[in-house]
Amino acid sequence: MNGSEILVVEDEPAIQELIAVNLEHAGHRVRRAYNVAEAENLIREIRPDLILLDWMLPDVAGTVLARRLRADARMKDIPVIMLTARAQETDKVEGLEAGADDYITKPFSPKELMARIKAVLRRRAPQLTDDAIEIGGLRLDPASHRVSGNGTEISLGPTEFKLLHFFLTHPERVYSRVQLLDQVWGDHVFVEERTVDVHIRRLRQALEATQHDSLIETVRGTGYRLHA
Repeated sequence: MNGSEILVVEDEPAIQELIAVNLEHAGHRVRRAYNVAEAENLIREIRPDLILLDWMLPDVAGTVLARRLRADARMKDIPVIMLTARAQETDKVEGLEAGADDYITKPFSPKELMARIKAVLRRRAPQLTDDAIEIGGLRLDPASHRVSGNGTEISLGPTEFKLLHFFLTHPERVYSRVQLLDQVWGDHVFVEERTVDVHIRRLRQALEATQHDSLIETVRGTGYRLHA
């Protein structure tokens, strides 16, 4: 799995440390918060790739933060896994209805936590996983950082690689320039919208050799999509 930025919101220092050590060992970047107020400041600052959110926190419940995230247009797509000692089915339903993508009951093994994180990222943010993907003979392998068209290797710059990876993992959906900036560059990076056009043009030029440039379509007045 690619190193994702994961925010751990947990007020018990020993549990927080155990989770952080295992995440870092798996190659993730970890940020930590002990309560919802700290978590909200960090979320605004870094917009993490995934949040591990304890239910019982000293200021307000984790479910409150989950609901706030789902109601925020910029934050609603961040995957959330709730951590809790509450094992009743009604609690699980409440956590999921608050907007959590998954729910892990304490105590849990680090192995189970990693499996759940990978499953949620694959479902909610496939561009953050190391799964190879192929559409119409165009293949991208994040693990080896290689792209090929009908077996012929294609050389891409780092931004074009990320752009293509995002398109391949979200085919047939139209994305505006602003949405692409948020998803590929990060919503805390200030880049002009026309920068997107420059990188789309470079990406198409690189794909011309294997005639895959036509996969990247311009949707007039809206943005771009990958047409499978």
